[in-house]
Amino acid sequence: MGYAMVRSVALHGVVGEVIVVEADVAPGLPSLVVSGLPDAALSEARDRVRAAVHNSGAYWPQQRITVNLLPAHVRKHGSGFDAAVAIAVLAAGSDLPIGRLADGVVLGELGLDGTVRPVRGILPAVLAASRAGVGFAVVPLANVTEARLVPDIEVRAADCLGRIIGYLYGSENLLDPAAKPQPPEAAPLDLADVLGQERGRRVIELAAAGRHHVAMFGPPGAGKTMLAERLPGVLPPLNDQEAIEATALHSVAGTLSPGSTLIRRAPLQAPHHTASVAALVGGGSGLAKPGAISLAHNGVLFLDECAEFANGALEALRQPLEEGEVRLRRTYGETVYPARVQLVLAANPCPCAKPGGQHMCECPSMVRRRYQARLSGPLMDRVDLQVDLDPVRSAALINAEAVEPTAVVAGRVRAARDAAIERWAPHASSNGEVPGSMLRHHRFRLPKPVVRPLTEAMDRGRLSARGFDRAVRVAWTLADLDGRERPEAGDVREALELRSRTVR
Repeated sequence: MGYAMVRSVALHGVVGEVIVVEADVAPGLPSLVVSGLPDAALSEARDRVRAAVHNSGAYWPQQRITVNLLPAHVRKHGSGFDAAVAIAVLAAGSDLPIGRLADGVVLGELGLDGTVRPVRGILPAVLAASRAGVGFAVVPLANVTEARLVPDIEVRAADCLGRIIGYLYGSENLLDPAAKPQPPEAAPLDLADVLGQERGRRVIELAAAGRHHVAMFGPPGAGKTMLAERLPGVLPPLNDQEAIEATALHSVAGTLSPGSTLIRRAPLQAPHHTASVAALVGGGSGLAKPGAISLAHNGVLFLDECAEFANGALEALRQPLEEGEVRLRRTYGETVYPARVQLVLAANPCPCAKPGGQHMCECPSMVRRRYQARLSGPLMDRVDLQVDLDPVRSAALINAEAVEPTAVVAGRVRAARDAAIERWAPHASSNGEVPGSMLRHHRFRLPKPVVRPLTEAMDRGRLSARGFDRAVRVAWTLADLDGRERPEAGDVREALELRSRTVR
């Protein structure tokens, strides 16, 4: 009979919190009560843990056992507390020495045979433990590579509960597998594959240089999908902080393959047009899970055939695009996921979508208007670059000339990004993220003659205040790509044209 406590970690979205798992064994009828706002998976741990302990050769106390998870007001989700619950119960009821875990956390799900099974969200959980000052983490063997992506914390692995028990008694060692060599990362898709679409290539380069949202309209075969799929290869590699954020989100969603390293290339998410609101922005009963917009964090969210998406799903993107995060409120509280993405929309100009373009279209004008009206004005007002792409001519394919590959374009993008970082730091890292107040700061305010095309468009009702600022941001990107210190009137006119789908 006694009391013991072991630490673990609870996740709320991608934010972790160290949890104290305490166990008390007292006289009474054999039972196990779990308190501290556990979810269904955690409540069911009673039977899993008991069977795992028996099958590991340890003694299960035949008394009244109470397990409490502190702080008790915080909801706990998932099966990652199983191993910590088992160790705490054995320490309280069987005098298992736990001094070697005084500075550690224990994570892992238990199988009925005592195996320690992998769980989702190991990276953010170990990161939270490290930030809380914990120096040691015991994780499932299948999660050890992911856990070691976190610096400044010692990580050891366990393949079964018996090994953890043996380690605490001093008769066994935890596993310390050597890092496996990683296969080389696949080369990104090359922009050189896109022929006869100079306007589209120009827009993709602008989008990458300034982190601008893009909408491309054109007939089938114009290259919309090819251009969107090649945007991540043009974007600069993710820095350490961005890579950890992106990898943590995929870890929580369970889409991170075993043995993966940090995600260094900008992720691309391309959900099908039948995707629901929850699939796009996140959701689900109980614990809200990240959606495509969060899995594309620090990367690209590509909506092909965007006019076919449900209106509610598209409109749900407006707030995350503006704030860079998704707030999902459920009965049990609020979950926040980061969602800093570049949105790329692609659509046919009309339902018939003739390959020859608008002059071959058989749709009545009312049908075309209704089709394009599926993209609401408030959503499109948040898209900086909106262009119509012409059909690719046969000459571009038959007499194909060498075009710039991704590596060359990425070099110009990197130089433009560096110029933007130097200018706006520490307020923003790209032109597309600059606050409006900075654009009107006396150091960066553009002269009235330069912005006259925008003021005239705004006075005529063709441009909103949001559109004004977004066009100015695009003008700064145009200047950065040309190596100039400030935008000129021509940059502002081009930015307005790119926003109005009139550029040719």
